[in-house]
Amino acid sequence: MTEDGPLPSGDDRLAVVVDKPRTEAVIDELAAEGVYDGDRSVREYDAGSVSVPVTAVPETVAYDEVVRQVGEPRLRDLADHLRERGWTDDEIERAPSSWAVLGTVVLVDVSDVPRLEEVGEALLALHGSADTVLARGGISGAHREPDVQVLAGEGDTETVHREHGTEYAMDLAEVMFSPGNKAERARMGEVVSEGERVADMFAGIGYFTLPMARAGAEVTAVERNPASFEYLLENVQRNAVADRVRPYRADCRNVLRVAAEQPRTDEVGEADREQRGSRADVTAERVVMGYYEAHEYLDSALGALEPGGVVHLHEATPEGLVPDRPVGRLREAAAERDRSPASGDDSGRSERCG
Repeated sequence: MTEDGPLPSGDDRLAVVVDKPRTEAVIDELAAEGVYDGDRSVREYDAGSVSVPVTAVPETVAYDEVVRQVGEPRLRDLADHLRERGWTDDEIERAPSSWAVLGTVVLVDVSDVPRLEEVGEALLALHGSADTVLARGGISGAHREPDVQVLAGEGDTETVHREHGTEYAMDLAEVMFSPGNKAERARMGEVVSEGERVADMFAGIGYFTLPMARAGAEVTAVERNPASFEYLLENVQRNAVADRVRPYRADCRNVLRVAAEQPRTDEVGEADREQRGSRADVTAERVVMGYYEAHEYLDSALGALEPGGVVHLHEATPEGLVPDRPVGRLREAAAERDRSPASGDDSGRSERCG
């Protein structure tokens, strides 16, 4: 398939040419303007750029040129691509129903999927800006390391993902990234205020740290996974927030200060000091806990939280126990420290403590 230009007036197969790394951001911008054509494919234009289909020439989005997409109409979805490859209806029923495009990588769950290579090739055909398809396995180990398998393409697991104006560099073979948390990452950038002091206890590559810092918060970001921490440092630079982020590669319990009722004076014995470990004196108006077992660290979070501050508790919870279990855990931990929860949001994701 090729793209021709310039366009005759009235042509309904417009596309704009942009640099490949900008594809995700441009699609979001075009969709916001209301001119992205989701019924056609993004196609490779040349070695470094793609053509993104539009319904009209955009007025607010930067692009290199406007062209016409020619050739066969788009195969609209994955089922169409698999059917073209000879898949039966029964096989298509077992095909992936969802996946995520993260920069140049397609990340997909394939727990019970046949003919994996063909699925990978079909996903590459469906997403012209991608060059690698990865099957996502489990997450294991103290550092929450992912298990991935290359299904198709170049096999490059490093990528830069862009969402809501934030850039996340990562290696999907080394660090965890949850595409489904996109709305929550954006929300965390909306709830903070300029100059607010935040402690992000499980910062990862900057999932919540980056949008909060970009919104003007002063963030203490703690991450113990060496690979994640390296990407955190890179992403802080990429997003120009180095002056608002203090990164620590450590266990968050060794960074957040001990509770106010615990002595921090010369009267503390050397053995006691050694047992508790070396801690930085960190206090915060807001503490963010983005970890599937975050409730186990509530004591440290509340020790660093200032009166009237907010705790954001993100944890893996069975649907039937939301929001009662996480909210209950937070209130129980607050009561143990004589802290009184003042209010929470409707989702149970955050709680203000006196």
